[in-house]
Amino acid sequence: MLSPAARWSVVVAATATMAVSYVDRTALGVLGDAISTDLGITNTQFGWLGTAFAIAYLISTPLSGWWLDKLGARRGLVGSVLVWSTVAGLHALVPGFGSLFALRIALGLAEGPGFPGAAQTVQRVLPEGERERGFGVLFTGSSIGGMLAGPLASLLFRAFGWRIALLETAIVGLAWVPMWIVLTRSPAVRALLDAKPEPSQRNASLLELVRHPILIRGLLAVFAVAPAVGFLGQWGGKYLAASFKVSSGDAGDYTWLPPLFLDIGAILFGDLASRRRRVSSEPPRALFAIAMLLAMSIAALPVATTAWQGMAVLSVSLAGGGAIYTLTTSDMLSRIPVSFAGGILAGAQSLAAIIMHPLIGASVDATGNYDAVGIALGACVIPGGIVWLAWRPPRY
Repeated sequence: MLSPAARWSVVVAATATMAVSYVDRTALGVLGDAISTDLGITNTQFGWLGTAFAIAYLISTPLSGWWLDKLGARRGLVGSVLVWSTVAGLHALVPGFGSLFALRIALGLAEGPGFPGAAQTVQRVLPEGERERGFGVLFTGSSIGGMLAGPLASLLFRAFGWRIALLETAIVGLAWVPMWIVLTRSPAVRALLDAKPEPSQRNASLLELVRHPILIRGLLAVFAVAPAVGFLGQWGGKYLAASFKVSSGDAGDYTWLPPLFLDIGAILFGDLASRRRRVSSEPPRALFAIAMLLAMSIAALPVATTAWQGMAVLSVSLAGGGAIYTLTTSDMLSRIPVSFAGGILAGAQSLAAIIMHPLIGASVDATGNYDAVGIALGACVIPGGIVWLAWRPPRY
């Protein structure tokens, strides 16, 4: 039995994995205006860059989750971080759109094990009553990465240009590896993280897991909110430039705020769900409904008249998105194999991005603004959110 300090230190290390991955994938979005100008990339092409990453991530995450359920996160995460850091660094050498497109595919494939491995870690090292809080903390990793990526990328861009900025942000991942090795070296931690799935989980076929009602319901909820949550990471820099004339060198001064609110939403709603679980095992539908309304607030993006107002709208929306991710993940992963389910959840976000990014690019090229985009992203939350609230699949 691990002490509280030992198990939460491993959770923090797993959360740091998510932070590293989001620094690497988000830096492109922060510097998108400068990169697009330098390489002659249109908004529509920039949207396809987001789709390239998302398609690869969609393929990689479920397969990585299946693989990690057999291998364990302790070893799987180290290899993944080393590979994706190398791929992210190669972004600094791209001569044009084609090579950048190929590297976004490679990055998506390499980052596939990140979320399912981190989710498996939380599930295995924390006792049942602490897991909602653990998943709330885990989702802060992506937003911490988003907060760091903006100021760091802009600072490096002002000093060295976008190529060196992308190279140096990629190096961040290498600092994580020794921390993970040290924190997971004890026999007790290794026994937990390297343990094989329960026999009932091992024997479940891939088709049975994909058709699981709890999984389908969770996928619909994540798919509904993913476009609103993912907007900032791919389009934040270009949105600020087009709407408020904010340069790539200054975009990071603004883009740190919405990820902070994603953290707040994930931690707050995770804690509230943990408290509620003490008196009821039913999913927290009232909390989910509140989170859904918060996420829909991105539809107010057209009324923002300053960069900070735009970030405020996105902050409220991301708070709701972080809450929905936490509530759906903790509900789902308590019932079906952890890494595979985590991979499917991440895949749902990728599927939403595959559809969303080209449409956003085409819309902005056609209209010159992001008004219709904000309204559409808010409306996307409604169908999947309603299904999650209304559907009551049997507990298995």
